[in-house]
Amino acid sequence: MLLPRLLALVSCVFATVAFAAPAPLPIAPDFVVAADGSGQFKTIQSALDSLPADNRERLVLFIKDGTYREKVRIDAGFITLRGQSREGTRIEFPQGREEFGQQPDALGFAVVNINGDDCVLGNLTVENTHGVIGKHAFAIYGKADRTVITDCNVYSQGNDTLSLWKGDTGRYYHARLKVRGSVDFICPRGWCYMTDSEIYEVNPGASAAIWHDGSKDRDQKFVLRNCRFDGVEGWRFARHHADAQFYLLDCTFSAALRDLAPKRVIYPLGDKPITEADRKRNAELDLINRWGERFYYHNVRRTGGDYAWHADNLATAEGSPKPEQITAKWTFAGTWDPENSAGPTISAITQEGGAVKVRFSESVTVKGRPSLALPSGGAAAYESGSGSDTLVFRGSVGGNTAALGLDLNGGAIVATEAHATLRTAELTMPSSM
Repeated sequence: MLLPRLLALVSCVFATVAFAAPAPLPIAPDFVVAADGSGQFKTIQSALDSLPADNRERLVLFIKDGTYREKVRIDAGFITLRGQSREGTRIEFPQGREEFGQQPDALGFAVVNINGDDCVLGNLTVENTHGVIGKHAFAIYGKADRTVITDCNVYSQGNDTLSLWKGDTGRYYHARLKVRGSVDFICPRGWCYMTDSEIYEVNPGASAAIWHDGSKDRDQKFVLRNCRFDGVEGWRFARHHADAQFYLLDCTFSAALRDLAPKRVIYPLGDKPITEADRKRNAELDLINRWGERFYYHNVRRTGGDYAWHADNLATAEGSPKPEQITAKWTFAGTWDPENSAGPTISAITQEGGAVKVRFSESVTVKGRPSLALPSGGAAAYESGSGSDTLVFRGSVGGNTAALGLDLNGGAIVATEAHATLRTAELTMPSSM
């Protein structure tokens, strides 16, 4: 009877804050998935299976409301899965990690398995309905770079609910999520920025809610901003096995949080006698714990009174960053800014024979059949280049490029790289070639 009561409590807690629906997509989707048969595909996986593994273009799969009882594997890069509504579009499957080990399949051990870089999930619910508290039951698992998850519910009653594990170069961005789980249920390896989200611990015996592995690079970090943490009575905040680095800013803890400062795991757990296996495991972990305890806080408050361990201490972090400096771009050391809303810009135009090449500041994807309006009054038709930074049009310009113009003809040119929003290109022409 414990599980139903806990889940009812979780539903009540998460219902206290309503997230606004995200802005509509600026372009029509490439594919529509509908369980009722009103789209091109009835299952999400059948739509994904139709895509080339070496895809270089931003492709948008719009998923109509419905319950999709399937596991999903995303192998192609630059894919957006966009639900019709956060609560109405549901991807769910019941499987624990142990059960998968006994009967493995090609899809993976999570409900959604992300292998392709620059994946975007938005406006839907992913739930592992395995239903057992305290067992590994992944909702989302990934080993890809630049993964963006926004406006989603990510649920499990088990451990490792949201696990993005491209540890050497992985960069992840999360915004406006509701995440529920048991032990280490948000556990990125690499760099992660998470904002404006709700996090709920269901397991009264869990060692920690969140976890980080930043052992591959001293700069790797897990930043949480304006996030709300809650859970069952006595829930515990965080821990790490390998080197980790946490930043919490403007976050809130519920009164149910236990007064237990986060720290590295040392075996054995609890009051068990130490064994030779414990000593060996601790020695292995010593090798990937080189940079000390790195938990940094700014304006983190607990309902009912703060604990000493989450007092403001940003000044002790490397470089002593100010709160306003700690952004998504800062988190990724300037290598990626998923919150940048500015679109690609045209940087150069060149002519080669009868072709006009329009180079953008980054890779772009063409939707439809745009054309280049020529000074002569004619038009050069789009020929190729989608998924790269240079688009080729067939025609001869002559004269000043300022007289050129791009006619989208009902289509669009959008950024290919994963961002929090789908960015359309700025089409202002350079003044000269």
